[in-house]
Amino acid sequence: MSPFIAELLGTMLLIIMGVGVCANVSLSKTKGNGAGWMVVTTAWALGVFIGVVVAGPYSGAHLNPAVSIGLAIGGVFPWCDVLAYIVAQMLGAMLGAFLVWIVYKDHFDATEAAETKLGVFTTSAEIKHPVINFLTEVVGTFVLMFVVFYITDGEITWHDNTSSLPVGLGSIGAIPVAFTVWVIGLSLGGPTGYAINPARDLAPRIMHAILPIKGKGSSHWEYVWIPILAPIVGAAIAAVLFRI
Repeated sequence: MSPFIAELLGTMLLIIMGVGVCANVSLSKTKGNGAGWMVVTTAWALGVFIGVVVAGPYSGAHLNPAVSIGLAIGGVFPWCDVLAYIVAQMLGAMLGAFLVWIVYKDHFDATEAAETKLGVFTTSAEIKHPVINFLTEVVGTFVLMFVVFYITDGEITWHDNTSSLPVGLGSIGAIPVAFTVWVIGLSLGGPTGYAINPARDLAPRIMHAILPIKGKGSSHWEYVWIPILAPIVGAAIAAVLFRI
């Protein structure tokens, strides 16, 4: 599998699980309607887990333009590959959002509130304060990016500290990233819905705008700059501190 396809598929799986849980919890007449924030954050974390499991061996499983940019700033990922990764992530996220719409189409039709339908696809501020909303996304993405820099491969070091033996963690290596996303959602997700990923918000928002969703209302493009720019800023700050 090429890195491009790996990023596309991994991000698609992430969005299917993440946007899917938003649909399940928010839309009318679903089995999970009203299940709550714990269900939402847990599914997003596990969505990250399965995305990393699939894409990790082939692309490193960035699944997030802010992560690709942050790793490049941190000097551990080539700048020449950043654009291709971002394109793959955007396409994967758009495809994932489209598949969620297909699965939940009847429930979108059964839901009256336009804001609820938009909330399945996108993030938004519960209290609209652009500066605080921006800083919230910066802090959340900073935590994600800073932790990513310190997630290392497992190894066993001999007692004399002169040699070490790598330990292949396989799928277990995806757990630290999933736990990080989980705790960010539980701790910092309340104000804005913790996009912490430009593709997570922009690509599904594009799909909301172009899909024939009954009574969908506005896609609220006036907010989109926050979940795009703030995660990049947060990742950049984490990368600079890591290099220092």
